[in-house]
Amino acid sequence: MVTTLEPKLFDQVEEALKDVMDPELGVNIVDLGLIYDLGWDDEQDALVISMTLTSAGCPLTDVLEEQTAEALDGIVAQFRINWVWMPPWGPEKITDDGRDMMRALGFSI
Repeated sequence: MVTTLEPKLFDQVEEALKDVMDPELGVNIVDLGLIYDLGWDDEQDALVISMTLTSAGCPLTDVLEEQTAEALDGIVAQFRINWVWMPPWGPEKITDDGRDMMRALGFSI
């Protein structure tokens, strides 16, 4: 059963995940709005990251999983990514910081 993260751990995980960059866009997965939920699987004693991608056919899931493992090292011992496709990602999910980052990279948002 997946439960809600304690606020302190949630903040630590979210901050760490800002080090995970979308390889195509150069913006972190948190500010892109790719993280839908963070929870804890009590049975597996593992963090559960519900996230999506900008497109379902993105071939870079392995890269994102490796970056996630590096970012979470020392914060949690285990995690799993629950790839979510509904609701689909859209640019409205990008945070204000993410929009600023994309504009700085030359994207018009």
